[in-house]
Amino acid sequence: MATALLSSVHGGSGMEWSAGIEKRVALVNAALRPIAEEPVDVGDPDWEERMRERPCAMDEAGVRAEAEAVLRAVLTAYADGDEDLRIFLRGLFEHYTAFRWAVHLPFEPTPEGFRLRLLHMSAVDQGSDTRDELLALRDLCEDARQAGIDIGPCLREVAELSSRVDKYGMGSTRDILLRTAR
Repeated sequence: MATALLSSVHGGSGMEWSAGIEKRVALVNAALRPIAEEPVDVGDPDWEERMRERPCAMDEAGVRAEAEAVLRAVLTAYADGDEDLRIFLRGLFEHYTAFRWAVHLPFEPTPEGFRLRLLHMSAVDQGSDTRDELLALRDLCEDARQAGIDIGPCLREVAELSSRVDKYGMGSTRDILLRTAR
C-alpha cells in the first residue's frame, strides 16, 4: 500500500506526504505561472531569438533547486508507489500545468538518468499533446542510444508503471513506451 511505503520512505502518513508534496508543487507552480502564461508576440520578427536567449523558466523564477527537489521526490514516489499513488501524482501534472511545462531534470547519460526521464514522461502522461511527448521521447531515446544505453529494458520497466488510458487517440503512455521498446 502506498501509505505504508510513504510512511517508511518519507516519514508520516501517506496522506500527510501527499498533501505536503502537492503544496510544494503548487508553490513552484505559482512561481512559474506568470512566465508560463506570458504572451509571446509572434508578430515580432525577433521573437524566436528572444525566446532562445531567455533563461530557463526555473532560473528566471528563482526556483530551480526547489523545483528539481520536488520533481525528484515525485519521481521517486512514482517509481516506488502503488497504482493509486501514481494516479494521484499524474493528477498533479494534469492540474499544475506551469510545473508540468517548466520543471525538468537535465539528462544524465546513464541508465538511471534515462530511467528518471522516462519516469517523468510516464508521470506527465502525455501532457496536453501526445505529439510533443512523442518527439521528446524520440529525442531522449536518441540521446540515450548515443550514450550507449540499452533503452529497451528501461522502456519496458517504466511502461509497466504507466497509464493504460488512451487520452488522445494515439495510444496510452504504456503502449507508446512498449512500441518504442520494440
